[in-house]
Amino acid sequence: MSGSTSSAGAYRERNSTADRALDILMMFDETELVVSATAVAGRLGVARSTAYRYLQSLVTSRFLEEAPGGGFRLGLRVMEIARLARRSYGLPEIARPAMTALSERTGETVLLTRRVGDLVVCVETAESGHRAVRISYERGSSLPLNAGASALVLLAWSSPEEVNGLLRSAPLKRFTASTLVDVDALMERLETIRAAGYAISRAELDPDILGVGAPVRDDTGQVVAAVSVAALASRIAGEAEADIVGHVLAAAQDISDRMTVVAG
Repeated sequence: MSGSTSSAGAYRERNSTADRALDILMMFDETELVVSATAVAGRLGVARSTAYRYLQSLVTSRFLEEAPGGGFRLGLRVMEIARLARRSYGLPEIARPAMTALSERTGETVLLTRRVGDLVVCVETAESGHRAVRISYERGSSLPLNAGASALVLLAWSSPEEVNGLLRSAPLKRFTASTLVDVDALMERLETIRAAGYAISRAELDPDILGVGAPVRDDTGQVVAAVSVAALASRIAGEAEADIVGHVLAAAQDISDRMTVVAG
């Protein structure tokens, strides 16, 4: 019995030590790159000698290292873990939280798309479960080049010379009376989208669907994907459309920020 009690006490102590180690690591941010033993003691509410003992334990395990000018900075073990974390993330995983939030916020279906050569591919979808539009595109499905906010966003931030050649060599299908199949008209449309920072498509792919899309950028600022909302046009009035645009832009920025963190 005494051995069991001793083990439980040791477990609680290890738990407490781990919590305090995490508290120390959480002190670091963009404005706090080096921490002192005094600051740690104040944060933990312990004596400076106790704080220093925790710090030395983190130094031994390479989570921290002593900074040249005094104090402690993040160590190589943190960088190794960050590298492993980056390797475990793909674009869908990075985007999914923002896509889910966007779908719940708008009550609509959300798509994440990428361009692969002459194909626009759906790589992830999210639905709110309330009134989201049921669309036929699933992960891995190809979308047309010349119709829909998702595709137009990806083309708008691609090289104009490349896009012009791509559109002239690809068979452009007319899905509705609003679908653009004239290459010159499409190129002008892409310029407008680039200037606005987002794309809106109205009944261009499906007579009943309104699409709103925005670009997703990687850590270099290059557009690598598009996030878009597909909604029934009949239930989206002018003010609601503006709200959706704002939500889509915010989601695109959120995904871009997460990509920057993962790549950093």
